[in-house]
Amino acid sequence: MTQNSSPSAKPQATPIPSATVMVVRDGREGIEVFMLVRNRMVDFASGALVFPGGKVDASDRDPAWGELAPLSVSHPERSYWVASVRETFEETGLLIADHRADSKPVKATEAIRITAAAQKDIAAGTRGFADLIAAEGLGIATQRMVHFAHWITPATMPKRFDTHFFLAEAPVGQHAVHDGGETVESVWINPLQAIAEAEAGKRTLVPATTLNLEKLGKARNVEQAFAHARASRIVAITPAVAKAEGGIRISIPADAGYDTHEVFVPRATPA
Repeated sequence: MTQNSSPSAKPQATPIPSATVMVVRDGREGIEVFMLVRNRMVDFASGALVFPGGKVDASDRDPAWGELAPLSVSHPERSYWVASVRETFEETGLLIADHRADSKPVKATEAIRITAAAQKDIAAGTRGFADLIAAEGLGIATQRMVHFAHWITPATMPKRFDTHFFLAEAPVGQHAVHDGGETVESVWINPLQAIAEAEAGKRTLVPATTLNLEKLGKARNVEQAFAHARASRIVAITPAVAKAEGGIRISIPADAGYDTHEVFVPRATPA
């Protein structure tokens, strides 16, 4: 890890591998994405509107996933795909999976049963996600997901994440809800509406979420969103942070695939 040459400078934090999923569906007024509101008591993005996701666990690298999470691509590595689906199951109850025998999606009634029986145990770490998937004769539906973006927290931040974003269509008939712990609210929302509500002070968004919502919002429906994502070149983005009057300005490379290359983050004011 490269460190600042100054003897008094703190070493850069190592980015934590993590993954997140933008679960989408077609709504009455266009594409909608499922988002959660983070509990204000958590230490990262407290109170923010976010996508389901979290850290890559050691269990996400279990060799068993070679059969249970087949991949037709080599990047990112399998553990990120697994983590994204596991975290989505833990946080929302959505199960992005197919039957291994015939590749048919899990029925809504099956998903409800599995979620009711195993969601809390998986979230608590008392049962392995690979064990659950294997026991139910399932496999992660990676063929119905697409890699959407790759963001790395700026080197100046004390806590950093190396996050891969994925796009997944909402499983038919399944119902997503927040967990009531780390997340206290959930909503299906049009991407551009989420940005507008944040600009109006009704929501809180972190910069990476804002820009990925903006990118997603260019699609009129789920089919178009997947087509755009498959045609996009994914680059690892480590934003640059600079002080600005009243807050900070975060910028990304012009060729990163986003229409907006800068986001202003106002300085937080005491409540």
